[in-house]
Amino acid sequence: MRRPPARTLFIVFAAAALLTVAAPAWPQSAQDSATLGALAAYQEKLAQYERVHGTYEREHAAYWHAVAEKRKLRNAKRRKHEVMQLADYVLTQPPVYSGPPRPVSPLPPPPPPPVPPKPEIPVVADFLSAAKEQWGFVPDQPASDADFKRAYARAARATGLTQAQIVGVYAFETGGRGAYDTQAGVTRSRTRAISPAIGYNQLLSTNTVSLLAESGGRFLAALGQKARTRTGAARAQLERKLAVLKRMIAFCRTIPHRWSEYDKVAKHTTKGWGIHAAVLDIDIGPLLQAQKLLDSVKFARLKGYRAPLSAAELELMNLTGDGNGIDMVMMPQSFREKVPTANFFQPNGYARNPVARRTKVVAGLIAEIQQHMDRNAKTPGARALAAGS
Repeated sequence: MRRPPARTLFIVFAAAALLTVAAPAWPQSAQDSATLGALAAYQEKLAQYERVHGTYEREHAAYWHAVAEKRKLRNAKRRKHEVMQLADYVLTQPPVYSGPPRPVSPLPPPPPPPVPPKPEIPVVADFLSAAKEQWGFVPDQPASDADFKRAYARAARATGLTQAQIVGVYAFETGGRGAYDTQAGVTRSRTRAISPAIGYNQLLSTNTVSLLAESGGRFLAALGQKARTRTGAARAQLERKLAVLKRMIAFCRTIPHRWSEYDKVAKHTTKGWGIHAAVLDIDIGPLLQAQKLLDSVKFARLKGYRAPLSAAELELMNLTGDGNGIDMVMMPQSFREKVPTANFFQPNGYARNPVARRTKVVAGLIAEIQQHMDRNAKTPGARALAAGS
């Protein structure tokens, strides 16, 4: 057997001697024993947690897979105009984890990996700046919010929307206190937005881009008709606005007709930001917001729902998207009382939505929306909108 080189033996013996001299044997041994004991206890708890949580994760994945599969089947049945059955929905609630919490390691945690900063969500000032820079457009903002409410009420009633629908959606989306330029998450004391949603029914920037692409002709016709009733400087101003709006619409129609493509432009380009500023204009903004609600009404009719949508049902479609919304609107009350709200969400969206989790079933969700509307319909803002419509 080959012996280690003399230099290697020397280094090993020297290191051992230094360790022996560096610290008294008893304290070092006690510290090591405590650490090893804590690690052993942690490993045992971790193994128990992973066994229990692993079972939950498998149940969780199976549940949401079933939800997705049922949704595909319902979509196929809807295309064939077939009647839905209770069996077309998952009728149990999502699994809830009730096992032990994940244990905390006794060892110092490793430094967290660097997290790239989230991009700031643009606010009203950014939308206005982009509109001027990209489109040469400065929205005509009202002298008072009451002026905008009257313009919005006229535009919405002209589409056939009822006062109850108009006021109800406003009461739910803004708590009955929103102004024409209210942005989600922005208050007197908070300047950081949580969404680009603006206005009485909290129109997203992606909504604005898609609405111009899909319904731009209606907006041009309405604005053109208004211009023909004006003379002098007022008419010239509207005609300039019409020219800008035509360019915006032409640009939006170059975008592939998919929500994901509209979303990219609306959220990540200054052209898209500038387009969203149109929602602040007293001539264009009311048309955009009214059209968003009208599209939900038309979608319901297209799917065969002929009864007038209640304010809560209209908000349900506005809140969850027309596809999921019409599914809930069209089901009979007996279904609404049994079908869990989870059927209409993705797992992450459901986890972030306390109302959906709390209300459990569709009937509960609709009832809570209606209660929220009724409570906020008494605010001065909601009463002002009702007076205008």
